[in-house]
Amino acid sequence: MSELVQNLVLGLLLGGVYALAAAGLSLIFGVMRVINIAHGAFLVLAAFITYTLWDALGIDPLLATVLTMVIVFALGWVTYHLLVRPIRTAPMSSTVLLTFGLALVLEGAMGEIWGNSSTAIRPSYADESFTIGAIFVPKAQLYGGLLAIVVLVALWLVLTKTWLGRAIRAAAANPASAELVGIKVSAVAAAVFGLGIAAAGAGGSITGVLYPFVPGSHYQWIARMLAIVVLGGLGSLNGAVLGAVIFGLAEVLTSAYVSPEWATAVPYAIVFAVLLFRPQGLLGARLREDAVTA
Repeated sequence: MSELVQNLVLGLLLGGVYALAAAGLSLIFGVMRVINIAHGAFLVLAAFITYTLWDALGIDPLLATVLTMVIVFALGWVTYHLLVRPIRTAPMSSTVLLTFGLALVLEGAMGEIWGNSSTAIRPSYADESFTIGAIFVPKAQLYGGLLAIVVLVALWLVLTKTWLGRAIRAAAANPASAELVGIKVSAVAAAVFGLGIAAAGAGGSITGVLYPFVPGSHYQWIARMLAIVVLGGLGSLNGAVLGAVIFGLAEVLTSAYVSPEWATAVPYAIVFAVLLFRPQGLLGARLREDAVTA
């Protein structure tokens, strides 16, 4: 029984980290209808930035999350204005190709700066655990999971309790009406893109402590995040959180009770099974094909 409880705790903590990483991707799509294929590359870039802050300056990698989020928010804001904004109203395939190309550019840049060998962030508590009776919880996973929850709550408060959040919801619901009441939709879109990338940056700082990474790791992360947001429902933040928790639990429980070799495959099998019965995802809404888009 204690082993099951331990695995459930680890799965929930991992799900919190996945939720943070996927929340930004879901937010960007929900407001802008842009599928950001470069999201995983920004996550890995944030992990490398965190590594540099830890290795060169001795800053704790989880505390460095604040600095990393600011840096990648700025990168996201600039990326939106230089690359995404000019083709935002183009067909979705155009933004997919653009962001995929951006991911390749970021991968090459990371390889030139940090090299292509495996990198790991190993703070002093990386190999330590808390013991509660017969349950062992690694400190890195506990700290990382709790930090992810804190950042997710902060993002929720921004979206629900601030003027920016109201503007974001208005722009997502009806951009034309939002413009009529004085909301600058282009400025809101830039803020949303920056916030989404900042969430990926926080996820990168945490996952850099939990897993080794290379520039090409972004392929694994974007596949995982896309699966999570599709499982939860495209554009639904609540769905992204639910999908991430299911994903994290499935990985941990499969690894513990089936085989580590199946830990990657089983979560995707769950996604396929859910989509057979709910193509819109767990919390997604059905969209009319003939709906007029703004």
